Amino acid sequence: MKAKRINISEVNPNAYKPVFDLYNSIKDSSLTSSEFSLIQIKASQINGCAYCIQSHIKEAVEQEEKQYRIHALTAWKESPFFTKEEQVILEITEQVTNISIDGLDEELYQKAIKLFGNKKVSDIIMAICCINVWNRIGRATLMTPVPSQS
Repeated sequence: MKAKRINISEVNPNAYKPVFDLYNSIKDSSLTSSEFSLIQIKASQINGCAYCIQSHIKEAVEQEEKQYRIHALTAWKESPFFTKEEQVILEITEQVTNISIDGLDEELYQKAIKLFGNKKVSDIIMAICCINVWNRIGRATLMTPVPSQS
């Protein structure tokens, strides 16, 4: 059994405020709710954050995301269920989440700029950064997912 770790919101109630501000800003950005969900789930899968995976899959289902697409996220490159735009978003999500490996590939970056424009690419990068912050908090503090009641 893993030892209980701190609950940051109890120890420092203001600590999450800037992250929530970023999260709320992204929710009102150029990203669709589906695009934002795909980013959150994919990054959480890469980072192994069980709490965030469960939480964002639950949100995606509530927003009527198709279950078969959620299940296909682990093999999105081989899946026919994602649009060209979503594939670019997922590839950026993988590269930015794994930024220490090779960074964000210039060819992919230019493809995204051409496809989405500067504003939406900015929103994509900030969404990825935001979920990576949450994933790191979840993993570092051993946040535990709660089974869905639905």
